[in-house]
Amino acid sequence: MISKRLCIALLCVLAVVFIGYAQVSSKDKNAVSEKPATKQETTIPAAEGKDKKQEAAKPAADAKTPKQETAKPSSDGKTPRQDTAKPPTDAKPSKPALPYVIAADDFSNLQLPDTAHPVFDARMLSERISLGLPVSLPTLAPYRGPKTAYLTFDDGPDDEVTVTVLDILAENNVKATFYVTGINAATYPDTVRRMVAEGHAVGNHSYDHDYDRLYMSPDAFLYEMVQTDEILHDILGFRPLILRAPGGTFSHFTSEYEACLEENGYVEHDWNVSIADTAPGNPPAQDFIDNVIAQTADGKESAIILMHSSSGHQETAKALPEIIRVLRENGYRFGVVTPMTPQPW
Repeated sequence: MISKRLCIALLCVLAVVFIGYAQVSSKDKNAVSEKPATKQETTIPAAEGKDKKQEAAKPAADAKTPKQETAKPSSDGKTPRQDTAKPPTDAKPSKPALPYVIAADDFSNLQLPDTAHPVFDARMLSERISLGLPVSLPTLAPYRGPKTAYLTFDDGPDDEVTVTVLDILAENNVKATFYVTGINAATYPDTVRRMVAEGHAVGNHSYDHDYDRLYMSPDAFLYEMVQTDEILHDILGFRPLILRAPGGTFSHFTSEYEACLEENGYVEHDWNVSIADTAPGNPPAQDFIDNVIAQTADGKESAIILMHSSSGHQETAKALPEIIRVLRENGYRFGVVTPMTPQPW
């Protein structure tokens, strides 16, 4: 019995040992089989980590792109800085400043600070009367400033002397005043347009310089002024307010003429310096230069200089560069005649 029981006990022990060994062996197998999986899992994350590093590097590369994009022109070809400086697309471009002044309907803008800009009126005399607008000019304070020389040219334009005079004025950056006749303006309209485009003043000098018809009466004189105004208005789109009486007012005007011009808004200017280029004998250019020197030697503050730019006055054009030089050397600046230009006497 004892031995039988002993055998049974030994068998139980062996069974327990065998079961335990089997369990240990199974665990070892699982551990062995799991080890490669663990290696694979650590390898994959390492690969993913590499990818992540690369992906992390991409934003760094991308981070440069916005920087470059800020410096690059936008799709419309303009950088942001240019866009801020650019006016709105619906904004109208500013117009360049005009080289002249157009009178207001009430003539309120004729008191100018300098002598640099000529003055014109967009309305004809008859239009002002029909609309009930002012016709006569307001009282203007005469311009008082630095010594000013007003170069004035009568009787043009033509297609030779006037053109040469304009070229010389442009070369010397000088503005002048041209008192034109209606008949010559109608013949050479492009020259009149050039005068205004280059900043010169244009004044009325009657229709055709015919003294007998012009000085029959104040009404006859006014008729020729209006006739020439119409020609100039057709050419330019406006008319002058300044005029010069052919031959001057001294021997032709009476108080009735002066009253007629004042009532109808015209300002007449004679001269206080003459180069005498209509003197008989065809005097040379040097005579004209000497006349200017002699007649401005007193240092007059306002020198209104009479010259002519019609056909046959080539010597006037020849003298002009030296006349300009002499006047500048003597401290004169140059201006254009306007309604506020001081009278010469």
